[in-house]
Amino acid sequence: MHYTKVKGILSQNNGMNLYRGCTHGCIYCDSRSNCYQMNHEFEDIEVKENAIELLENALRRKRKRCMIGTGSMSDPYMPLEARLEYTRKALLLIKKYGFGATLITKSDRVLRDLDILKRINQKTKAVVQMTLTTADEALCKLIEPNVSTTKQRFEALKILRDNNIPTVVWLCPVLPYINDTEDNIRRILDMCVAAKVRGIICFGMGLTLREGNREYFYRQLDKSFPGLKERYIREYGNQYVINSPKSAELMRLFHRTCEQNGIMHDNDLIFEYLSQFEEKNAPQQLSLWD
Repeated sequence: MHYTKVKGILSQNNGMNLYRGCTHGCIYCDSRSNCYQMNHEFEDIEVKENAIELLENALRRKRKRCMIGTGSMSDPYMPLEARLEYTRKALLLIKKYGFGATLITKSDRVLRDLDILKRINQKTKAVVQMTLTTADEALCKLIEPNVSTTKQRFEALKILRDNNIPTVVWLCPVLPYINDTEDNIRRILDMCVAAKVRGIICFGMGLTLREGNREYFYRQLDKSFPGLKERYIREYGNQYVINSPKSAELMRLFHRTCEQNGIMHDNDLIFEYLSQFEEKNAPQQLSLWD
């Protein structure tokens, strides 16, 4: 871990990453790609030490309230968050200034901040996005070694449901010859139905590989799935999009299950929902601590 000062914290689309890098160890992580120009080891987390100050300044200056997002490139609930509490401090500021919040995580540590999410949700909208890739706990430990297990994430989704926090699941990536089985997809969808998620984001049954994350992914395949790297190279070469040979049938199962259970499954509509600020009550001055 190391600290750095940055010039800004919010992107043009009101997204932020309080940290850079990740310690989850997911074998498929796109954030390892060279195009992101990370100039330090991926597991050596860069902490943006002035992020909270910059965020408050940015929120104070905004003329129109909106949704503030985090987690697109670095999980906001890595283990170091338990000590640093940057994500919690950011959520408190979002609540203080009356903005909405949405975050992406693979950790049940999000429940630590359930109190703030509920208070944000009383006035506008707080949405938790959770990634689910495999219903097999042993496989989860192989492809996502340092995250909350799928069972733990499922329990978190149910607790969020019981507290009226809207949730969205990312059903990705689906790794050919690893987790691209009908049984796995069906079990994940059953979890989504039970947790009453609002939507499921799925870009197809596959993954993306490019320079940087491809090499890391192949090294992990050699460790945990001997011989599979050669099959990938033989069938996909250097393709960016790696689709499962079962993609069509699995996508039919996905769309059919969502339709039957009233779950949003149009990516564009889900992203529109995530970006749409909703004000539930008349605006009022909020204290950071109320």
